[in-house]
Amino acid sequence: MFENFNILIAGIGGQGIITLTRVLAMSGLLQGYDVKTSELHGLSQRGGSVETHIRFGKKIYSPLIKQDSADLIISLEIKEGLSAAFYSDKSRTSFLINDFSQTTPASKLKSSNQETINTLQKTAKKVIILPATKIAIQEVKNPTLAGMLLLSYASFAKLIPIKPKIMLQAITNAIPSSYLPINQKVFNFAKSLHGIY
Repeated sequence: MFENFNILIAGIGGQGIITLTRVLAMSGLLQGYDVKTSELHGLSQRGGSVETHIRFGKKIYSPLIKQDSADLIISLEIKEGLSAAFYSDKSRTSFLINDFSQTTPASKLKSSNQETINTLQKTAKKVIILPATKIAIQEVKNPTLAGMLLLSYASFAKLIPIKPKIMLQAITNAIPSSYLPINQKVFNFAKSLHGIY
């Protein structure tokens, strides 16, 4: 078992980031890791910037990720990814970014989306852009499931040390039964995206 694995989720209030954090934490526990999480910034403000930290491994003492120490940054909005670059390391960090823009404090940065991506590519080992919101609308007519699509894709693409079957079990445990079928559909669809993006 590795010492620690650090995941940061960045996005906007109302995108389901707390649910994603809960699923990731449960995944880590089911996989046998020690898990710590922390929720930061404007969680009560719909449309405001949101950031959560999830750390798991052999023994985790602090829930917060240090500068340059993220292994994976999942950003549900392009420019929010740029806000999270503080935690990125060129030799360590992978970015998984939703190709989606919305007016937020981070979006007031004057760089274009392509300039943002170019900047992130200079600060990370890998940057993957996935049109998760567009796919979620097409497949299940629900843009808030973009985050679940990204999280499921990360498992299938081995961006996180969580087996897909464990991720699916965590989704089953963490999601209310009335919303479970649509989340399972998104999880299964994510498998088909691996190798395309």
